[in-house]
Amino acid sequence: MRSDPVFYAVVGACLAVLVILLIGIGGFARGGEFNRRHANRLMRLRIAAQAVAIGLVLLFVWLRRG
Repeated sequence: MRSDPVFYAVVGACLAVLVILLIGIGGFARGGEFNRRHANRLMRLRIAAQAVAIGLVLLFVWLRRG
């Protein structure tokens, strides 16, 4: 499984979602100007990153079944 490059793409996509989520939570908790300026952008970016991560997970499962 670790020799499969799609596995590393899945892990990278999941880590990207985690980083975006943590930045968004940190900005929300701190509030202020950063949250007002970037909250919606971070949420849209997180949703797009999650869609990519789910697509890669499905691709990985599909390739491993065959």
